[in-house]
Amino acid sequence: MILVFDLDGTLIDSAPDIHAAANRLMAEEGLPPQPFDRLRRMIGHGVPHLIDCLMKATRMPPDPERDADLVARYIAGYEEAVDLTRPYPGVPQTLQRLAAAGHRMGLCTNKPLAAVRAVLAHLDLAQHFSVIVAGDSPHPRKPDPAPLLAAIAELGGGLATYVGDHEVDAATASAAGVPFVLFTEGYRSAPATTLAARAFADWSAFPALLG
Repeated sequence: MILVFDLDGTLIDSAPDIHAAANRLMAEEGLPPQPFDRLRRMIGHGVPHLIDCLMKATRMPPDPERDADLVARYIAGYEEAVDLTRPYPGVPQTLQRLAAAGHRMGLCTNKPLAAVRAVLAHLDLAQHFSVIVAGDSPHPRKPDPAPLLAAIAELGGGLATYVGDHEVDAATASAAGVPFVLFTEGYRSAPATTLAARAFADWSAFPALLG
């Protein structure tokens, strides 16, 4: 079976690094820092959306040129922001079990590719994923189904499942016509029961959900 995973909030808890990188950028701009809980709710749609949310939170007027510069600066600083990020408990062991069982695994994330590679290397998880479709790929970002469908195609096509933590992930799977499994301990805002028929809170329980 093909298994495609979201990254932030699904396999790894990266919110502390995202929060720290965002507030460093805010400080450079002379803007007030954002509380962790507010920033956490901004995660999931990619860096341009995050910057847009930060500017709205500080009541800054729209400025496409400024925002594009902030996106570029955030990405440049965030590529090496890995020290506060951790895999969720049981993720490394579960990925090893899935690989041993012969599953083909990839990532479909709105996170920029350089940042994905940096954090996977830091956490020693890169070996599990032969395909990565990131937020700065030629495809539209999730919830457009194109990146998920591209990941499945690159993995050889066939029976596939998408695993994520967020409303964006559920919408992506639905648009792609792919079964979805929800990790409930991530960054979603909506009730779990509205997003997926299959859900789990403990990574050791995930393989049993594949049936």
